[in-house]
Amino acid sequence: MTATINLPKIMQIGAGAINALPDTLVSLGCQYPFIITDSTMVALGYTDKITELLSAQGIRYGIFSDTMAEPSEDSILPAVELVRQDKYDCLLALGGGSAIDTAKAIALLATHGGTMRDYKMPNPVNIRCMPVIAIPTTAGTGSEATQATIITDAKTDEKMLCMGPGLMPMAAIVDYELTLSLPLRIAADTGIDALTHAIEAYVSRKANLFSDQQAIAAMKLIGQNLLTTCQDAKDLAAREAVMLGATLAGIAFSNASVALVHGMSRPLGVHFHVPHGLSNAMLLPTVTEYSIASAPQRYAQCALHMGLIDNIEDEKLAHGALLKQLRLINLTLKVPSLAEFGVQKEVFFNALPLMAEQALASGSPNNNPRLVSKDEIIALYKLAWAGG
Repeated sequence: MTATINLPKIMQIGAGAINALPDTLVSLGCQYPFIITDSTMVALGYTDKITELLSAQGIRYGIFSDTMAEPSEDSILPAVELVRQDKYDCLLALGGGSAIDTAKAIALLATHGGTMRDYKMPNPVNIRCMPVIAIPTTAGTGSEATQATIITDAKTDEKMLCMGPGLMPMAAIVDYELTLSLPLRIAADTGIDALTHAIEAYVSRKANLFSDQQAIAAMKLIGQNLLTTCQDAKDLAAREAVMLGATLAGIAFSNASVALVHGMSRPLGVHFHVPHGLSNAMLLPTVTEYSIASAPQRYAQCALHMGLIDNIEDEKLAHGALLKQLRLINLTLKVPSLAEFGVQKEVFFNALPLMAEQALASGSPNNNPRLVSKDEIIALYKLAWAGG
């Protein structure tokens, strides 16, 4: 079996990497960037950092700062129109996964027209779009190195997954210093999101030798530094490790796909507005325990790569160490159960049949080591509601 690998053309990584932005634009032949960001990035001064770098080199630019935490197609259309009107030649995506996902979708529609539903999986985006330069400010989603975007249909509340090499950013600037002002909750949720990407890519039915190496490196970097970086903001080495791990995890799942955790996570965002990283965290221990029996060696190796055990001679011991650590991470980082998050039991249970159907329809559960039925997904949701 062969694997087709897709990566950004340029990756600038490390402290101060943001200063390479003007040169990156030149190397891509881009002269008129449109910054895609949100109001928080503006308030924190990150946007000013970008505009100062551009202005110092005499580079004209525009700014769209109205991206949403859960981007919908309606929310991106004004930016699509601005790109067409003002003839920008690239997009600078500054922020977390939502800003980067938004920029990918804007690039797609501004270049090729149509609606996001036209490009929803299983219709891969193989056509090249205008260049996106991704500048992540969270250590989590890995969107700067993935060929995927998720955009909500506001009319149906469906989170539409769009994938394909045409959505891969042309460049990624991964500067961990841009994460130093992250609040604990965001650092925790995005970090667990990245760990989920690494684990799911490693156990995915679509895993390959290349994605395995990225996933293994990501598990080592994130698994051994996540708690430290969330508990000690001054530990820059830990912060750098998690940032790089998140990017590697993005490369891993972009080339191997995610699985059941993500399939079940998306409906939680749609119906109960649980942030994506947090919903992954809520589900990861429960889904991992459910899936272990179908890939015992792989899950044991996850424990090994995360530094939880020295060998995998006793797979059950390794599985126990993995589950214990995933639950410890959630406990330490104060990840709430769905009940503690405020989801009403009756409302939640009534939504379960539809949520299970939406999870299956996403396709991600098909990559899980243990295949799952609608009724089994409902049972897993019930466990997760109580924090099981």
